[in-house]
Amino acid sequence: MKPQASRPAVFFILLPKKPYIRHTPCLSQKLLLGKVNLRMKKERANERIEQLWHSLLIEEVLQRNESTFEGLSNEEHKKRLAAHGPNRLPKGKKISLVEIILHQFASPLIYVLVAAAIFSLFLKEYSDAFFIGLILLINAVMGTYQEWKAESGAQALQAMIKVQARVRRNGKLRLVDAEDLVPGDVVLLESGHTVPADLRLVESVNLSIEEALLTGESVAVRKEANDMSEAEATLGDRHNMAFAGTMVNSGRGLGVVVATGTQTEIGKIAGQLHGMKASKAPLVLRMERFAKKISIIVLVACALLGVEGYFRGIPLEEVFFFMVAIAVSAIPEGLPIAMTVALSIGTSRMAKRNVIVRKLTAVEGLGSCTMIATDKTGTLTVDQQTVRKLLLPGNEVSELSGQGYNGEGEISFNGATNEQVEGLIEAVTLCNEAALSLEGDGWQHNGDAVDVALLALSYKYNSSPARWKENVEIIKQVPFESALKYAAVYYRKEGRLHLAVKGAAEVLLEHCRSEKEDWEKKANAYAAEGYRILAVATAEVESVNEQLPDLNMLGLLALIDPPRQEVRQAIAECHAAGVSVCMITGDHPATALAIARQLNLATEADQLITGKELAQFSSNTAEFAEAIRNKRVFARVSPEQKQQIVSALQSIGHFVAVTGDGVNDAPALKSANIGVAMGYGTDVAKDVAGIIVTDNNFASIAAGVEEGRYTYANLRKIIYLLISTGAAEILMIGLALGFNTPLPFLPVQLLWLNLVTNGIQDVALAFEKGEKSLMQQKPRKPKEGIFNQMMVTETLVSAAAMTAICFGLWYHLLYNLEMEEFGARNIVLLLMVLLQNFHVMNCRSETQSLFRIPFSNNYVLLIGILAAQGIHIASLHIPLMQGLLSLQPVTLAEWWKLLLTASIILVVMEAFKIINAKKRKPI
Repeated sequence: MKPQASRPAVFFILLPKKPYIRHTPCLSQKLLLGKVNLRMKKERANERIEQLWHSLLIEEVLQRNESTFEGLSNEEHKKRLAAHGPNRLPKGKKISLVEIILHQFASPLIYVLVAAAIFSLFLKEYSDAFFIGLILLINAVMGTYQEWKAESGAQALQAMIKVQARVRRNGKLRLVDAEDLVPGDVVLLESGHTVPADLRLVESVNLSIEEALLTGESVAVRKEANDMSEAEATLGDRHNMAFAGTMVNSGRGLGVVVATGTQTEIGKIAGQLHGMKASKAPLVLRMERFAKKISIIVLVACALLGVEGYFRGIPLEEVFFFMVAIAVSAIPEGLPIAMTVALSIGTSRMAKRNVIVRKLTAVEGLGSCTMIATDKTGTLTVDQQTVRKLLLPGNEVSELSGQGYNGEGEISFNGATNEQVEGLIEAVTLCNEAALSLEGDGWQHNGDAVDVALLALSYKYNSSPARWKENVEIIKQVPFESALKYAAVYYRKEGRLHLAVKGAAEVLLEHCRSEKEDWEKKANAYAAEGYRILAVATAEVESVNEQLPDLNMLGLLALIDPPRQEVRQAIAECHAAGVSVCMITGDHPATALAIARQLNLATEADQLITGKELAQFSSNTAEFAEAIRNKRVFARVSPEQKQQIVSALQSIGHFVAVTGDGVNDAPALKSANIGVAMGYGTDVAKDVAGIIVTDNNFASIAAGVEEGRYTYANLRKIIYLLISTGAAEILMIGLALGFNTPLPFLPVQLLWLNLVTNGIQDVALAFEKGEKSLMQQKPRKPKEGIFNQMMVTETLVSAAAMTAICFGLWYHLLYNLEMEEFGARNIVLLLMVLLQNFHVMNCRSETQSLFRIPFSNNYVLLIGILAAQGIHIASLHIPLMQGLLSLQPVTLAEWWKLLLTASIILVVMEAFKIINAKKRKPI
């Protein structure tokens, strides 16, 4: 039996707006109420005790805090404020505009471009340096704008406890800023208040607190000051504690401050976040690897061809000229801008599907993930208690449709009589302190969540709560208390006194006269399926009595926070796309497993593991990772365990997307590859997440996976275009060295190809609509780079084809037609522009024929192709551009011949796709 603290006499004085608790100590307690002249010890041994306030008697709590029910004196408060500091969390470092601008240059690819610009200046190739500098500037401006617009400067952790509190000082009630609180202060709580610090309750009356942001519990927790907890109890089971940042749902209470600032549960999470390093988004990791490879290729190509040129007797200055040309060819200068545009477009498309992206690189993240670790309450479920079944006498079960806090739906009687159903509805409507009504176009409600759900029964019975209260006189309400485990109402109807009771089945059945065992079996069976069971009974009585009389059982109500209707299909789509989904929640295991089964997220009980079971394994070990490998439901887990689960999933090879809404989710959101915060959630969760789902719906996350894959596919198309054309340019320079011919392109012409003509087209590719087949493919392997075997092959084939066409013409013009170098270079440059115009259409899909993809999927690309060709033709006739790029006009006949020659690339790549499709086709 749990030890009970002696309770001092308490009475409430209800003022018009400011009810508060006044404590009148009895004589035996006056010694206790005096200040204890022992200073709070800070040795390590006592620090553990101070963390276990929930396991101490009220007298011990007051003594250790050197406090009384009348609060601290002003002098003592000042001393403690100086010793403990303000009740606030350290402010996180605010990201400045300068830091965001510098962030745009933090990429190996950008480093190479900067080096190329400096190299060009050294060789006095000012036009080359100008073009490279221009691209760096445009990319920095675009990236800075997007990130600055998305970056929130709010210091959310601090804001959560920036509230006011009603405290007793020198025995007088006063209103102070929460920052002014110190350990030992006595704080009064009432409905609607935000708890200002961690409190050990010393008095409570019908007190319930919403703790979802810390524990994940979907229902407000009943608090009882005298309900002692075991030392090892989790946060959700510490019923005599109130934690900073949580919200008082109903009732009133009195508590002693036991922790402030960084010592609160919120503060501990803040400290955990401060020391954590955020995981990089999948795209960032892939682009870093890609940029490093490109950098190595550039250096190796420059070195090899430079050495070859030097040993062929080419003057050193010309060797440097060669190396600049090679560097310009190898570096995809247009990629930073094209990537920024592609991610911005992905951001816009996601926003239309209720997914807000805070950082551009997170756009593609959902498409890369192999595991989505989702919260249950509000994401998979509607976060509203709903009565699903009425279990009535005679084994009759009535089922109810509809969900949430509204009267939409109906009751399927299934053999039950009107009398049975009406009797139950009348009882739960009268024994009720909530309100639910249809006002205008929406349903309005207030009060306890379960009481609101019970009021919905009246509307589903084609009635209203008001009907049951007609001709009824309420005599006395007995509110729910944890010690009683039931609520009751005495009312007079037709001259008779009645009692209606609702509460825990095990309590009410003790007072029922018959069929006790049958009711217990029903209650246990449905509780095992995850339902919350509420018993309802009634009796006709002679007078109001403190003890329950013999009761007549009306039935059992089975409530649950039901799954969102669209989530099951969304999970099925994720599974079809090869993305695993697991649930991590603080809720009861039976409830979590029941919801998981309904959503086809889990099918067997062995796919569930609890926080208590996880505690048996050491975190960050192979044993822990193996224990969770095949689990899909994690119930009753702590915030620390959620973060450990995420790390373990990453250790076994998953790219993990984590959803969350509360402070307790913040560490996991930060350590995940992609953190997904819910729109209704705390600012803390939103600040550490890369993505915010505005409608709090898992279906939107599935939509985000789809859009993420489309975005990544478009990035691959852009890279394919840039690298294949760049590779063709390098091969052209290499062949020129091998065949001892002049360079077919000048460095400035290469920049023109890469940044202007090709640069327009690669940006246009970012607008390509997604290929639906992407959601039937498995996720990319976490360690797979942007260049997989497919992309390497198609890049080499297309680059070889363009090189053969271009260099063949270059050689023919110089040595067969004996054309001057200037004119031949002008012709070959135009041919390369045309090849790029055709090849961009090949890049619209890596597998699908371009003739199967309508231009209606991307009108921007058609405009881009025409613009790229038009700009080059215009440049052939503009004197300034002629001088800058060494150009001259061509005849219409020459243009048509070059157009037909360039179209060969379409034939080559269409043939490649056909051959490749046959190889992929299963035998």
